[in-house]
Amino acid sequence: MRTMELGTPGGLRGRLNSLVLAGRKTATTGLLAEYVEETEGLEFVGERMALLDDDGHAIATIEITGVEQTSFIGVPWEHALAEGEGDASLEEWRAGHRRFWRGEGTPVEDDTPVVCIAFRLVRAS
Repeated sequence: MRTMELGTPGGLRGRLNSLVLAGRKTATTGLLAEYVEETEGLEFVGERMALLDDDGHAIATIEITGVEQTSFIGVPWEHALAEGEGDASLEEWRAGHRRFWRGEGTPVEDDTPVVCIAFRLVRAS
């Protein structure tokens, strides 16, 4: 079973994982360039993945329910809302994600390719 690690280790990953376990986070967005860099294939609908904590331990199993490639500016509000992070608007979601990726050394432009992943919690470990 492949694994999924949300955000970065520390407070962010813990917060995002808590949202998944509470059923509030059912989507995430990744940079297509990261898949290329890591020579990893995209997730696929029906795939089950182990959600990992900061220590690499599986804390839940999720099932992928949707995968869509688009540009950063093309991410729809429905997807941003499903990320469950409390953004009040698409503009707020974009600003937060731009800040995150810029902090990781990967500035995001409107045409940057991203992967929108939808999932459901199958079980907590």
